[in-house]
Amino acid sequence: MNKINLFVISLSLASLCISCNNNNSEQSETSNPMSTVSVQDANKLPARSGFKDTINGKPTDLYILKNSAGLTLAITNYGGRFVGLLVPDKNGKLQDVVVGFKTVQEYIHSTEPYFGATIGRVGNRIAKGKFSIDGKEYTLFTNNGPNTLHGGEKGFQHVVWDAQQPNDSALVLSYLSKDGEEGFPGNLYVKVTYALNQRNEVTMNYEATADKRTVVNLTNHAFFNLNGEGSGTINNHLLQINADAYTPVDATLIPTGKIDPVAGTPFDFTKPTTIGSRLDTVANVQLRYGKGYDHNFVLRSNSSVGLQPAAAIVGDQSGIVMEIATIEPGLQFYGGNFMQSKNTFKGGGKDDFRTAFCLETQHFPDAPNQPSFPSILLEPGKPYLSSSVYKFSAQH
Repeated sequence: MNKINLFVISLSLASLCISCNNNNSEQSETSNPMSTVSVQDANKLPARSGFKDTINGKPTDLYILKNSAGLTLAITNYGGRFVGLLVPDKNGKLQDVVVGFKTVQEYIHSTEPYFGATIGRVGNRIAKGKFSIDGKEYTLFTNNGPNTLHGGEKGFQHVVWDAQQPNDSALVLSYLSKDGEEGFPGNLYVKVTYALNQRNEVTMNYEATADKRTVVNLTNHAFFNLNGEGSGTINNHLLQINADAYTPVDATLIPTGKIDPVAGTPFDFTKPTTIGSRLDTVANVQLRYGKGYDHNFVLRSNSSVGLQPAAAIVGDQSGIVMEIATIEPGLQFYGGNFMQSKNTFKGGGKDDFRTAFCLETQHFPDAPNQPSFPSILLEPGKPYLSSSVYKFSAQH
């Protein structure tokens, strides 16, 4: 693994953006050396029986998505969560790169509520749990110190979504968030489609409509370890983010409103850099505030419409490469700084400190209170549309 190789990989994100909606370039199973799935590897995913339950009067289940190119994705409709994701490594062995639990009850009782979840109505933080629309102030539940995080006390991570699986490689989740739920205005109808294609891409398409002016910022909160769940630290993963700036935060992790350059700081991932290489920069107040990385990066954009390259990251042991593309303006990089070894994952390992990371495509944190940030205001009757892609490959 070397930095030059990852830089070449990150440049290929431009082709990823073009290929996401182009079905003509799909590879056949026989031409892809990553297509072999053994029974032993497939058993890394939990049993469906652990997710057959009833919560708030609605049935929960586990849904398995597969492609013939080597990926298998397990999703539960409790919280719209990624439970596991099998990806071939550099030796062709499947690694489960998404941390998760064996049963739905373990998700309910976890001390970390966001493992793998679909996040809404508003991902990330809202300062002091308040925002205004048309002069009317709305008050939310504050579940992260003085602030609201990821939709409040009972955000979409606790929702039992209606689920339809139209084929072996796609799952459609839908939910009606009623007017006043968690303090947000308007009835909001949400539909999320997760799918796999033959280019080993996980596609994520979010849609929503409302009957009142409201705020929306949807994302997925999968925790990844590209060396496999339970394999130890993610600090040696090699990361590159397509961002020349980030949004610094105060001591409660609310953006100050500034957009600062990453150049000359530990936040400069414009070239491939191991995650842990600058975490001991104790003089950096931003790293102290976040106990490491928990910050929004301002993604570069160009004049073209559609998916844009956001990041590329490589597992140092597995050689698994994850490339991210999105139409969103921001990417929250969270380095697992608040993982405390309090939960046991499906493979038997604990959620130890910095053993998983998140790269969440999004609008900026506290956008409703930051007029200089891209708006997340949704007008009644107009569609909210967002798309992101995780593309997987392996370096040999």
